[in-house]
Amino acid sequence: MLAAGYATRLRPLTEEVAKPLLPLAGRPMLDYLYEKIASVEEVDEVHVVTNSRFAADFREWAERGERPVPVTVHDDGTSSNEDRLGAIGDVRFVLERAALEGEDLLVVAGDNLFEFDLGEFVSFWRSKEDGSALGVHDVGDLELMRHYAMVELTGDDRIALLVEKPEEPTSTLAGIAVYLFRADHAALVQTYLDDGNSPDQPGRFVVWLYPRVPVYGYRFSGDWLDIGDRAQLLDADNRMRDLQGLPRRTEYSLEK
Repeated sequence: MLAAGYATRLRPLTEEVAKPLLPLAGRPMLDYLYEKIASVEEVDEVHVVTNSRFAADFREWAERGERPVPVTVHDDGTSSNEDRLGAIGDVRFVLERAALEGEDLLVVAGDNLFEFDLGEFVSFWRSKEDGSALGVHDVGDLELMRHYAMVELTGDDRIALLVEKPEEPTSTLAGIAVYLFRADHAALVQTYLDDGNSPDQPGRFVVWLYPRVPVYGYRFSGDWLDIGDRAQLLDADNRMRDLQGLPRRTEYSLEK
């Protein structure tokens, strides 16, 4: 679970609280994501990578309540947006720190909310046998695609084209920050970084990866929320409040 960013667009909220720990309907955002991951039978451990500013908060979160799948929190040693390792740098950090070489990886951004079943995503990935996989959502609007990673798929759902924030989108399929990497593909993170590629934004690794090895797009239905700004945070909070029978709010608050 990638949770080492500094969420500068949500300041001042994120000066004191890491974005994945911001409450939605009174519960940390990360709770909802953890429950999705822990429900996947094949997942035997969860690794959360964060930064020095918030590592203690994430450890406190990990120790709270029942954890059917054990959680390990990793401090990547950074303390500001200027010295961050970047999402791909953090993947390499955890691969090395937790000795995960040889393991297939489910990688999820800590600010993602979605309705689909991750177990079905794993089943889709296993059915492909030879590749890695990316969650793909149809946003239904070409203009919106200027803000997302645009995906085009072949008949067997293999990625034929993946472009970050295209100027002239040709598809309404958006790649989201939910990935399944075969062990040998995850190991290529080192090659990607050694070649001088950007350590930021996990989608950039997939852009580099798909021409080299098979990567498939898993089309899912239901809601997906990419929480990047205050309006999206309020929307996510109200959706969770609706599900729990709590009154909606017109302004986001850390209070329940």
